[in-house]
Formats: sequence, structure tokens, C-alpha cells
Amino acid sequence: MLGRGVAERLTVDPGHELLAAELVAIVSEADLFVVNLECCVSDRGEPVRTPGEGFFFRAPPVAAERLAALGVTCATLANNHALDFGPDALEDTLTRLRCAGIVTVGAGPHEAAARTPVVLQGGGLRVRVGAVTDHPSAYAAAPDRAGVAFADLIRQGIPAWLHDCASPGADADVTIVAPHWGPNMRGQPVAHVRRAAAALEEAGATLIAGHSAHVPQGPHRRTLFDLGDFIDDYSVDSRLRNDLGLLWLITLDVGGPRRIEAVALKLEFAHTRQATDVETTLLLALLEERCAAVGASVRRKGERLVFDTGCACSRPRG
Repeated sequence: MLGRGVAERLTVDPGHELLAAELVAIVSEADLFVVNLECCVSDRGEPVRTPGEGFFFRAPPVAAERLAALGVTCATLANNHALDFGPDALEDTLTRLRCAGIVTVGAGPHEAAARTPVVLQGGGLRVRVGAVTDHPSAYAAAPDRAGVAFADLIRQGIPAWLHDCASPGADADVTIVAPHWGPNMRGQPVAHVRRAAAALEEAGATLIAGHSAHVPQGPHRRTLFDLGDFIDDYSVDSRLRNDLGLLWLITLDVGGPRRIEAVALKLEFAHTRQATDVETTLLLALLEERCAAVGASVRRKGERLVFDTGCACSRPRG
């Protein structure tokens, strides 16, 4: 999230360091770097008054260049803040990210565009990425209206178009679905998120990378229920510790996630660095509890956290 306080920093100092150098170095080794961008990138528009929404996130145009400099390959936009400043700001977001060389998915000028997945090339694989959000319905794209890829996952399950995004096909070797689902500030996935994850796995998704809770949750089989936060200006919940996050490192092939590791993070105001030993120990304790809740486990190996998700394809080795 590069709006609000992060936006103020970037406006005053366009070169402000969002991500510490040691993390940029780790990211540079990856074939693909995918993020959920929970704001628009624009200098246009006014806050859209959506019932129940009190936060409006807009990053300055330079944010697109900064994401590209960090090595971001693809930004998913299906979330509850992509349209915070209206359709003009969303249009700017799509244009500026594209001009910066970043592929976008999950939002567009109309429903078909918002729902259409993208195919990326990485590690010798064709990787199809699709995105969806289960809130708010007011931001949903329509045949003649810009917006995000929306699905009512709570009451209706996964729709046909999302099933197709997840399913293997001739265009891709592996498929990734990035759902923005469930309520904020939860250490465990809620019931409808678990149901949707099972349906997406059944549809054939190679990896499901969820977000919305703002804290990393335990993964299960092919599903990362919540990636947690990465860069933002959020206040800290002393119990959930949303200022402790993860840089997820996934080794993926046609059989699924072969290895799931993560680097522990400390989210400071508008800047993220690698966690200290003490901070990593605290995060590990939180993750052990969250993993146990979904039938997974986590252990520390050097500077990495290694997950066993209960799926044979991703059991830790070595």
C-alpha cells in the first residue's frame, strides 16, 4: 500500500527507500515478483464514498517507477482500494504501471478486461495469473463500467470465469490465483475463504496466493491463505503484530509448490527491512500457532522460514 503516509514520503522524496537493499537483492534472484497493489497510482480523482469504507489510498505517479525499480513483474489490482479515487484514477493506474513495464491483472475498463488473466514467462514456465476480490461489490467492473474482478465468494462460491482462470490449459504450464478475500486482521482464514480455496484447488490452481487479513496466515496444501502486509503506513495491532511480515519465496512447477520459504520482515513506516533475530523469533512463534490451525507447520532454517503445508509436493527437504 503506497498511499497516504507512504505517498507523502514519495512526494517529498521520490527516491525514498521503500524496501531495504538486502531485500531487493533477494527479490532480484526470483524469476517473477508478484505483488497485490492496494491503492491507485494517480494524481486525479476524488475519494469514492463506499458504505463502510473510511480509508482512501492513492499513490503519486512516481510510485509506478519505484515498483519497477524494485523488480515487480506483475501487480494484482482486484481489491477494495483500486477504485478509491474513481475510474479516472484506475485508468491512470493501469496506464502508469504498463508504461513502467509492470503487468496488471484483476482490474480494467470493463468486466471482460478485469476478469482476463495474464500469462507471464518465468523460470522456463508459462505462468497464468488471475485475480479476484470478494469485496466491495460496488467496485465490480461491468460490461460498460471500469472496475475490479469481483466474485461473491461468501454466498455463491467461485464463478465459472474464475474456475477457468484456475484450470490448467494450453496457454500455461502453471496457474496462480490471487484472491483478495475475507475480513481484516484475522490470524486464521474464515469459513468462506477455506471453501473458496478448496474449490480453486479442485479447479486445478497450481498456487493460490490470498490477501486481505493484513497478517500472514498459515498455508495449507497449495493455498497461501494470506500473504500479510509488505509496505505500508498502517498502525500496529499489538496482538497480531501486522508489522511483522513475510517475503514469500515459492519454488513452483507443474506439480505444484515444490518449496515454500519466506524471509521475515519488519514493516516500519513507509519502509520495510529484514527482521532481526529477535523479531524473527517472535514472528515464528505467531506462525507456529497459525500454521497449526490449518494443518501446516513452519521451522526456521538459517535466515529463512520453511513451511510444510501438508501437501507431499511441498514438504521441506534438507
